[in-house]
Amino acid sequence: MSRSPAVAHAILFGGVAVVSTASILIRYAQAEGASSLLIAAGRLSIAALALAPIALRSAAAELARLPWRDRLLCAGSGLLLALHFWTWIASLEYTSVASSTALVTTNPLWVAVASGLLLRERPGAGTLAGIGLTLAGSAFIFASDASSAVSGTSPTTGNLLALAGAIAVSGYLLAGRALRARVALLTYVFTAYAVAAAALTLGCVAAHVPPHATTTAWALILALGVGPQLLGHTALNWALRRVSATFVAVSILGEPIGAAALAWLLLGERFAPLQFAGFALLLSGIYLAARAERPAA
Repeated sequence: MSRSPAVAHAILFGGVAVVSTASILIRYAQAEGASSLLIAAGRLSIAALALAPIALRSAAAELARLPWRDRLLCAGSGLLLALHFWTWIASLEYTSVASSTALVTTNPLWVAVASGLLLRERPGAGTLAGIGLTLAGSAFIFASDASSAVSGTSPTTGNLLALAGAIAVSGYLLAGRALRARVALLTYVFTAYAVAAAALTLGCVAAHVPPHATTTAWALILALGVGPQLLGHTALNWALRRVSATFVAVSILGEPIGAAALAWLLLGERFAPLQFAGFALLLSGIYLAARAERPAA
């Protein structure tokens, strides 16, 4: 292997490893009393503020020239990103890290379905097989969590919130697919992050979520914004220019695996047999769908 692919693979896998810590940091912040809405708002605000000096200097001219249609699409993309983080982070209050991260990574399934319905892109046999396995795995996870729930818990609610987060991020990705053909990456990402941060902050105000939290909670939110959001996702975007999109998509399947391993080590979460089977089926389905995808010319 040449040095360039080796470096690209190392940075990609490092990015996946950093992103895998997100659910653990969120769980610790929730244990400190921080609300899910505040965690989501803090994560996106930190990312937007970190990007602001660079974006406003290098992308200000493009932002000013954007037609209203693209501005509205950027704003809609940001709102979908806000909904994704709100629902997914909230899901971790109710269900296990393994179930939440596995279900929220089903976005390739929803992107394939939406592409077929909205863009008339006919899915191939591999994609259809992946969709079937993903649906079966999701059903196993729901059944396992429902049967093993203890009094006072609601894993089904958490699983539904995680799926809502997957559907929301699929809309964000589809909007990005349309915008990236004519809008620079930095312009798009900064606009989406800023809109998402503003929407989540307004949500905190509307829901009367107190802005104060413990010092430990704010340190965890800061680590979440700098680590998984900025460093982790930047590494994934950097790798897209050096390895295939399919390889990146398949590599991202390491996130729920890494998160589940960390939850087992740090939080003492164990797999039920049916949940483990669903986890394996779901990841196999996403893998097949990602492998079947063919990059556009």
